[in-house]
Amino acid sequence: MSALVHVLVPFLMCVAVVNTGVFDQVLVDTSYEHYAERAVPQLPAFLAMPFNCLVNAGYTVLGVYWLRAPVLEHKRALHYAKDVFALMALLYGPVQWTRLATLRRVPSVLDQWFTLPIFAWVPVWCGAVAHGWSAGRALTAEACSLLSYALALLHDRGFELALGAHILAALHAASTLQRAHGDSVSLRYFALAVLACAGFVVLKLLDHALAQWWPFQHLTGHFWSKVCDILQFHYSFCFLTYISQRARISHKRTS
Repeated sequence: MSALVHVLVPFLMCVAVVNTGVFDQVLVDTSYEHYAERAVPQLPAFLAMPFNCLVNAGYTVLGVYWLRAPVLEHKRALHYAKDVFALMALLYGPVQWTRLATLRRVPSVLDQWFTLPIFAWVPVWCGAVAHGWSAGRALTAEACSLLSYALALLHDRGFELALGAHILAALHAASTLQRAHGDSVSLRYFALAVLACAGFVVLKLLDHALAQWWPFQHLTGHFWSKVCDILQFHYSFCFLTYISQRARISHKRTS
């Protein structure tokens, strides 16, 4: 199964499911008031909040970059893991941009839902490095991740609970891999990814609170949160590709 099929099939299934209305009771924000950046009425809808909108192009640029990035001496399975992660980033940007451009429920729900399997892919990739590739393990992890969004139907903060669990799982898998195969270079990438993840969460939560200070009145907390999210993606790629290479060399020496 190609990486493109792996990403597109769940993507289209999620789009179809959301359009049935099954998640109509999920709490999502569909107004400009949710964001600290002021909308500019003179601009078209897809640029109504210019900074928050344009920053989403960064995900697509990042996805294309890592999709094309050569990965020397990697097993086919680890190259596949990289391509899946890159395609997730590539598609995630347009989903978020569509959410801001339309302020409709469907893309708002999809924006939340797609966040979960992206974080879930980190433990999958870490597992492939540590124990070898398992298609069954990967599919199980992704299925459980997608199903966990049902928590959003049970409680207004169900999505945040699911996201928190995904972040902790990713951190645990990456830190375990670092202890087993890492060095100072991978530790630096890991620390930068964790720092970016913290910025992603905190700056988004403080979007309106920070807007009272002039440095955050145009480039708002939400904007910088997205910058941190893109950096989180990038340094996760750096960590995972580097440590995959290092673990492969280590396995060669011991075999």
